[in-house]
Amino acid sequence: MYKNIKVIALDADDTLWVNEPYFREVEHRFAQLLLPYETENKINQELYKKEIDNLELYGYGVKGFVLSMVEAALEISNNKISSKEIQQIINFGKEMLNKPIELLDGVEEVLKKLSPKYKLILATKGDLLDQERKLKKSGLHKYFDHIEVLSDKQKGNYQYLINFLEVNPSEFLMIGNSLKSDVLPLVELNSNAIHVPYHTTWVHEEVMCQNDKDSYKTAQSLSDVLAFL
Repeated sequence: MYKNIKVIALDADDTLWVNEPYFREVEHRFAQLLLPYETENKINQELYKKEIDNLELYGYGVKGFVLSMVEAALEISNNKISSKEIQQIINFGKEMLNKPIELLDGVEEVLKKLSPKYKLILATKGDLLDQERKLKKSGLHKYFDHIEVLSDKQKGNYQYLINFLEVNPSEFLMIGNSLKSDVLPLVELNSNAIHVPYHTTWVHEEVMCQNDKDSYKTAQSLSDVLAFL
C-alpha cells in the first residue's frame, strides 16, 4: 500500500511525546482555583467554550490556553478573581512550557529506521516557539529534513505542504494520533495516513464519523507502523 511513499510526515504532540495529559492536569488545577465561584463541570465547559472562541485569534498551544484561562476566570468570577490568582494561572502556563520532554515508547528507534529510507517531516500545529523548543529538548531534530508548524491541519494546509515538498499526494504519508487532524484531511486528498491512537485526546480533536476505515491504517503504537512500511 505504501510502496510509492517518498515523504513521511509525523505529528509531534502525543505522537512523538506526551502533551495532552499536561493540559488535562492544568484544567483540573484551574477548576480547583475557581471552585469558590462555580462547579468544576461548569468551569470546564466555560473554559472549553473560551478556547474554541479564541482559536482563530490565538491558535493552538499553551499561550493561547493560558490567555483563555485568564479570560474564563475573569468571566466566571465576575471580575472578582484576585491578581494573585491570575498570577497562579500564568504560572500554570510557565510550568507547562518548562515541562521535560517525555518521549513515547519506541519513538527514536522508529525514526532511526525510517530516516535512511524516507524524507521525514515534522508536521505539527501550535505555537512556533514552543514546538521548536520541544523538538530541541527531545533530541529528535536530527532525524527530520524539514519542520512545518501549521496554523491548522485541514485539507488546504496539507495540500500546501504537499505542493511545497513537490510530491504527489500518493507519495506522501502522514502519521499521527488525531483522526480529525492527522488522518481524515489526507483521506480527502486521496493521500495516505496511519492513525496511532493516544489514550488522551482533546475533545476538539474527537470525531463522530471515522469515514471508510479501509482508506487508512491504524497502528497501536508508533513501533507498529514499521509493519506497514
